[in-house]
Amino acid sequence: MSRNSDSVEENQLSQSRYVIGIDLGTTNCAMAFVDTESENPLVETFSIEQWVDFGQRESRETLPSFHYELTQDEAASDHRLPWQNEQTEFCVGVLARDAGLRHPGRRAASAKSWLSHEGVDRTANLLPWHGDADVTRLSPVDVSSRYLKHLRQAWDHDHPDHPLADQDVVITLPASFDEVARELTIAAAKQAGLPRVYLIEEPQAAFYAWIDRQGQDWEQSVKPGQLILVCDIGGGTTDLTLIRVRSAGEAGQQLQFHRVAVGNHLILGGDNLDLAVAKLAESKIAESKLADESNQTLSPLQWDRLVQASRTVKEVMLSENRPDQYTINLPAEGSRLIGGGIQVQLTADEVDQVLLDGFFPAVELTDQAVAGESGFQEFGLPYAADAAITRHLAEFLSTHRRTGLDDQDEDAADRPDLVLFNGGVMSSPQVQHRIRDLLAKWFCGDENQGDKNQGDTDWQPQLLHSPRLDLAVARGAAYYAGVRRGEGVRIAANLGRSYYMQVSDNPAQGLCLIPGTAEAGQRFRAEGHPLQLSLGTPVQFPLWVSSTRLADSVGQLIEIDRSEASPLPPICTAIVEGKRKQNQSIRVVIESELSEIGTVGLHCVDLDSPKRWRLDFDIRSTLETDRDAHDATGEAAGIVDSETVGMCEDAIESVFAEEANSTEAKPSKLVKQLQSVTEMNRHRWPPSLLREQWQCLLDQREGRRKSAQHEARWLNLLGFCLRPGYGVAVDDWRVDQTWRSVYGKLAFPAAASGTEAMILWRRIAGGLTSGQQSQLAAPWISALKNKHKRIAAHEAQEVWRLLGSLERLPIQDKIDLGQAALNALSQRKNEKLRDSLLWSLGRIGSRKPVYGPINATVPTKEVSQWIDSIASLEKKFNLGDNQSMLTLAMVQLAQRTGDRFRDVAESQLDRVVSLLSDRDAADHLIELVKNGGSLHAEEEAAIFGDSLPLGIHLIR
Repeated sequence: MSRNSDSVEENQLSQSRYVIGIDLGTTNCAMAFVDTESENPLVETFSIEQWVDFGQRESRETLPSFHYELTQDEAASDHRLPWQNEQTEFCVGVLARDAGLRHPGRRAASAKSWLSHEGVDRTANLLPWHGDADVTRLSPVDVSSRYLKHLRQAWDHDHPDHPLADQDVVITLPASFDEVARELTIAAAKQAGLPRVYLIEEPQAAFYAWIDRQGQDWEQSVKPGQLILVCDIGGGTTDLTLIRVRSAGEAGQQLQFHRVAVGNHLILGGDNLDLAVAKLAESKIAESKLADESNQTLSPLQWDRLVQASRTVKEVMLSENRPDQYTINLPAEGSRLIGGGIQVQLTADEVDQVLLDGFFPAVELTDQAVAGESGFQEFGLPYAADAAITRHLAEFLSTHRRTGLDDQDEDAADRPDLVLFNGGVMSSPQVQHRIRDLLAKWFCGDENQGDKNQGDTDWQPQLLHSPRLDLAVARGAAYYAGVRRGEGVRIAANLGRSYYMQVSDNPAQGLCLIPGTAEAGQRFRAEGHPLQLSLGTPVQFPLWVSSTRLADSVGQLIEIDRSEASPLPPICTAIVEGKRKQNQSIRVVIESELSEIGTVGLHCVDLDSPKRWRLDFDIRSTLETDRDAHDATGEAAGIVDSETVGMCEDAIESVFAEEANSTEAKPSKLVKQLQSVTEMNRHRWPPSLLREQWQCLLDQREGRRKSAQHEARWLNLLGFCLRPGYGVAVDDWRVDQTWRSVYGKLAFPAAASGTEAMILWRRIAGGLTSGQQSQLAAPWISALKNKHKRIAAHEAQEVWRLLGSLERLPIQDKIDLGQAALNALSQRKNEKLRDSLLWSLGRIGSRKPVYGPINATVPTKEVSQWIDSIASLEKKFNLGDNQSMLTLAMVQLAQRTGDRFRDVAESQLDRVVSLLSDRDAADHLIELVKNGGSLHAEEEAAIFGDSLPLGIHLIR
């Protein structure tokens, strides 16, 4: 490495002997290092010891990013690595990848893609997705940390005097990772025993690897004004980056690299190509009538195996010397084990049509990617709606071809002169040729491209050679670790995206907090626009990020345009000091910083005192139930004037305040009084008014202790005002405050208090955590299992409705509850309970939960048995009096989703359609079972079990 005398960080870094680069990849991990005490310090690849088969260990240059939980028989053998003292129940790496081919339900994959999935709780235990019932579920953070822990332990075993935790470690991540994904990557590293790490974006790391390969001759390969495209397509994501070459120093004698643009986050890569090949193979199997007779599609197990086989098909058929066709063999299942295997042949032309024409079609530079929802639903990830990577590339280049240029850069290129490919997909020569040809077509002097490139009809971008795409990112990260010490050539990488805090809704305006020109270590203060912060009330500010508005300055107000900016998880703070009557407002400004490790920090600073509060990204708000902060769907239903709100507060206080005259203000009349004040039926109260009333009720919580009637009314109205527990900004905080005030703290043993508490929890269940739901369910599950303990008749109906609403319960608890509900349904003495039992069964076994995570749905095997049982009971008991609930339950259990892991067998769907038709069910409900679709408003209310507030809809 050459000395970089401009470094300002050298003296700030600990001088560990080794600097390490780790590629935490979607498909493979790799690690590289530099021994700084060597006479000739070079970047080297670290070979990672791992199990490659049962009983066979080897050191490999990559660690496949797969996690596998051993079966009991597999775990019985000695399966310890040299650094392990105790037997382990899982493995990562080659064995995990290959063993998962035989037992797909025991293998977790694509953890990195899950880390960036903004539609789920990324800290929740959800992997393996659709795993076997006996497999321990892990969060994406846990799985990622196990990969990193394996790397740390392998390194420490080889370097006992220089443990990895004491070295300077750089971990790579996609350039388009959002802030939550970056924070969670750091959390995974800490969990793995690496408390101090730095981050670098993968395209930059790949370019650093190229610089390292050039040695002292790197300046001979580039010249000022050139634009470099880094096209990184890995197993899970596509990352696009532009780097400009600029002159530096006197007379332009030195060159510098400036990263000027980063593409949008795209979960689109090799995994999608595998799925596409699998879909092609499945369609050919169906045409040949080789699929299981009971299904139009392959079973989930067969599909899993087909996807794994398709990965090999992709790699072989996109290679240089590929065969004319490839044969896939799938083993049979069940009773057809002998002679029942499935075989399908794919030709090279068919694969080209699906992969090259499907993902890399010949598009125009002016084309834009299509927005919407991906057609792939099986694996739960939010794959990019438009699979055409070249269309995303065209849009990126059209947007950023002149980014970073000013009036003095007229001669600088506005087309990518140089291209560096990276990622597993780009190892295919055919894919490289397709992209290079398209770039030539777009920029070779077409008359539509302006005068600058006229006549340059033979132009093609120059490819920067990279011999090992699977190791480049790790090697580049190790090189960058040296750059941080002042060794080597630095890329001047500004942030490349601007951050905004939304401060108004109509029109939607954002305050620029961090400009796109920011560099690591800088701090900013939005002085020009102080904000009013109300003490005593939680506040939530939606955040936005833009990769196109790079010229905005800190403190600048802009109108938010969704074509230019994307939403981030909001930031929340709740500075609560007493009741609202004692509240006050303070003037604050927002301070922000871009840390040295690559994360964003935000603080709220009091202008009139030294107080400051850290504003954290609300990771839980990445859950679908809390993602309305940027849309204000609940608030959009209407805002009630402050005078009416005040009159509602007076009415509530007249009943519950300590000084209230209880002889005049009766709890039983409160709802009528509120309806009179608002001149609206309570079902027409908008969410904004409901939440105001909730706050007043919470402020007056001590007033519920006046009598059992007061407590029952307080509980009933509190739940009504907070239902469904989400949909309005900061509802998660409100639910938490409700839990603290109510759970285990009923003032009266009266039956009414217990019943109203169950109704409250049912109404706001969507905002409760999985732990809270388990706490609520535990005593009732225990009672149901105890044959000698009966649930009182006056409680049973609400108990079953509460249990049915708890969609975050563990799958086994749901299976047990479903079976208990069927047993109760079969007993004639429970005739009055049948509506509640059917409603609960539908919610527990629903194919499309109201709010719960999809990975917690009850397996189709159990649900199919429930459908059969309900159909039999319907004939036995003639459930005509329960017609609507019977229909509703059947629809929920059988509604088609398009996800083979959730949909019951076609034969079962046909049976449900027949049952519904015989009972004159609405055409729309039958359509939901036959072809899927969305619920009508009245159906939503029936499934929710209550009316929904205006503007709030179930997430299905």
